[in-house]
Amino acid sequence: MGKILVALSGGVDSAVAALLLKEAGHDVAGVFMRTWMDEQDVFADCPWKQDRDDARAVAEKLGIDFEVLNLIDAYKDRVVSYLVEGYKTGTTPNPDTMCNREIKFGLLLEYALKQGFDGLATGHYCQKQALEDGSYDLIEGLDSNKDQSYFLALLQQHQIIPAHFPVGSLTKPLVRTLAEKHSLPNAKKKDSQGICFLGKVPINDFLKAYIPDEPGDIVKLDGTVLGQHKGLHRYTLGQRRGIGIPSNADFEKYVVISKDIKNNRLIVAFEAPDTPGLYTQRIRIEGMTFTNKPVLSKEHLLAKPRYRDPAQTITLEPINERSAWVHFETPQRALAPGQVLALYRGHTLLGGGFYT
Repeated sequence: MGKILVALSGGVDSAVAALLLKEAGHDVAGVFMRTWMDEQDVFADCPWKQDRDDARAVAEKLGIDFEVLNLIDAYKDRVVSYLVEGYKTGTTPNPDTMCNREIKFGLLLEYALKQGFDGLATGHYCQKQALEDGSYDLIEGLDSNKDQSYFLALLQQHQIIPAHFPVGSLTKPLVRTLAEKHSLPNAKKKDSQGICFLGKVPINDFLKAYIPDEPGDIVKLDGTVLGQHKGLHRYTLGQRRGIGIPSNADFEKYVVISKDIKNNRLIVAFEAPDTPGLYTQRIRIEGMTFTNKPVLSKEHLLAKPRYRDPAQTITLEPINERSAWVHFETPQRALAPGQVLALYRGHTLLGGGFYT
C-alpha cells in the first residue's frame, strides 16, 4: 500500500476520495491548496476560507494529517496571469485546465513526491487504466454527467503515473451516499460552480479589477456602427445576450462573430448557419500534448470542443507533434481562439490542444 497525498478542496468528491484510499489501506494525508487571497472587495464572495475549513473538518473526521499549502504566488503567475492575458488579447482561456496542468499535477504533485508520498489523489471523475507496456491511459469517468476528463486533457504521462482518481469509477449519487454513510461533515455541501477560484464572483467583476474598460464601436460586417461596447474582454464569440444593441425580431438576434482587437471593434451579425465566423468545420489547434502516445498520422477520432459539449466525430491531421488540423464531421458553433479541444479514441482521453 502506498503513501498518498489527497488534494482536499473542501468538496465532497475529494473527501470521499480520501475516505476510499484510507479504507483501502493506504497511508493518507490531506492538503488544501491556498491559491487566492482577499485582495479587493469584489472578491468578498470567494469561498476559499469556508473550503479550507471544510477540508480540515474532513481530515479530522478521517483521522488523517492535514496541512494548508500556500501556492498563491505560483497560482497568480501560472493561472491568473494566463486568464487575464487571454482576455486582454481577445482569446478565451480555460483556467481550470491550466490549474490541473500547472498547479495540481504540477507544483502540488512535485511537492507530494518531494515529501515522500508515492502519489497524489484528487476528486476528479476520471479513470486511470494500466497498459501492458507499463504506461497509463486516462478514461472518461463512469458517471457521464460528471465526467471531468476534459479538464485533464493537457496532462502528460509523467503526471498521470503518480495520479489517483478514486471516485472516477463511481456515480455522483453513490459518492453522496458514501459521504453520508460515513458522516463526512461536507456530505451535503453543494458542488462549486464557475471558474475554479472565483466561486460566486462573475467573471466580468473579476476582470474589471485587472483590465480597464475601453469602450469602442459595435459594428456589422459591412462596418455599419450599431452601438458601443464596454470593452472587448467582456464579450465572447457566439454571445447573444447582453451585447447592448437591440435585435429587430425574436427570430433575428445579433450575435458576436469576432473581435477586431487592433481597432477595438466588436463585430456582430444576425445568426444563421452561414453566418461568417460563427460556425466552423475545419480549425487548427496548437500547443498539443498527449496523455500517453502521440497521434502522428491522420486518424478519425472523437473530440469535445468544450467541457459540456457531447463528443464530436473528427478527422485529426497532425502537422507535427504540437499542432494539427481538425476537421469536424458537423460544423461547430463559436469555437473561440484559446479554448481547449480534448481528443478521444472511444472513451480514452488522448490529449488536447488550443484553438488558434
